[in-house]
Amino acid sequence: MNESTERDIVLAFSGGLDTSFCVPYLKERGCRVTTVFVDTGGVSLDERAFIEVRASELGADHHITIDAGQTLWEEFVEPFIMVGIAYQDQYPLLCSDRYIIVKSMIDVARKIGTKTVAHGCTAMGNDQVRFDQSIRSLGDFEIVAPIREIQELTKTPRDYEIEYLQKRGHNVRTQTSQYTINENLLGVTVSGSEIDEFKAPGEGTYCLTLPSSEWPSESHSVKIIFERGKAIAIDGSSIAGPEMLAMLNETFGKYGVGRSIYTGDTTIGLKGRIVYECPGLTALLIAHRALEEAVLTKLQNSFKPVAARKWVDLVYQGFFFDPLKHDLEALIASSQKFVTGTVTVETSGGACHAVEIDSPHILTAGDAAYAQSAHWSSREAEGFIKIFGQSSSLFAKVNAPAT
Repeated sequence: MNESTERDIVLAFSGGLDTSFCVPYLKERGCRVTTVFVDTGGVSLDERAFIEVRASELGADHHITIDAGQTLWEEFVEPFIMVGIAYQDQYPLLCSDRYIIVKSMIDVARKIGTKTVAHGCTAMGNDQVRFDQSIRSLGDFEIVAPIREIQELTKTPRDYEIEYLQKRGHNVRTQTSQYTINENLLGVTVSGSEIDEFKAPGEGTYCLTLPSSEWPSESHSVKIIFERGKAIAIDGSSIAGPEMLAMLNETFGKYGVGRSIYTGDTTIGLKGRIVYECPGLTALLIAHRALEEAVLTKLQNSFKPVAARKWVDLVYQGFFFDPLKHDLEALIASSQKFVTGTVTVETSGGACHAVEIDSPHILTAGDAAYAQSAHWSSREAEGFIKIFGQSSSLFAKVNAPAT
């Protein structure tokens, strides 16, 4: 970035180490900096206030806070619950608020009339792909990434950033200097320090879930009501999506639900390791899957994961705004026409289970139950087995070794 640049720039800002560094760095290069904090949930009012003060102390010319919890619910949570599959069958895409952040900062850039946007992503992770690709998908904008720029100067960017800020009189949070923490409506992810070294995470890395020693002694259950695949109520009471997820995070977090350590294949080809917590999302996924499996046909249940897995890969890799993602969502939404009913989810600690399903659309036969009773005869069953397995039987007969 040119030292003499004099222009407006919109910076996605969280108040963490990387984005804190970006403000004075950009100011010293002549930019008028508008910081944008997109609140996608999981942040207290005190933290929001801290972020606003932090932006001002660092020298931002303007600061904007955008409430985006409902947008995240509608544009990610609802389709993700319908999709029902985690990345590599483990990671529940807690990074997906990045796309809502990008969309919001682009809106701000257009309003103030600038074509330059900035983010605090490093050159070493997936978020840079999500930010850059999303920005390019949403318009013709110049992308400035200060952390990537300083990585040309040092092999220890975090130390460089801390020293840079301290020399200018800006303090750095102790936790921020040790870990990279991302918190939103979906849950919390933590990386860095001993986590990156494949060592046991310290207890300080957990925010939403309690250890087993602190779980309540009594089990707990909630009834989650779905309509056409969308969660709309808890225990009979309608509730907005963000409030529902916050409630479930608190309820199931007390029982340690949704706590995990994930090691997986990143977009840039390295192994990534994080601690994550998502109690509410875990409960919703389990409840939805139980209902869906009961009301979809056998063929729907076998094919839907093919589309779902592709959707998950697109979202993880940064293609949130690609047309294929929206095409897949149309197919998946079509499968949800009869995914309506109530699922009781229960936990005694550590995990939760869908213990009861109530729906008028469960595919049951009144006079038949698996392994109990049937409305076909024994001869019909025997004939079905013979025809159903005929190809394998013929292979064995044709290719049987001569005796």
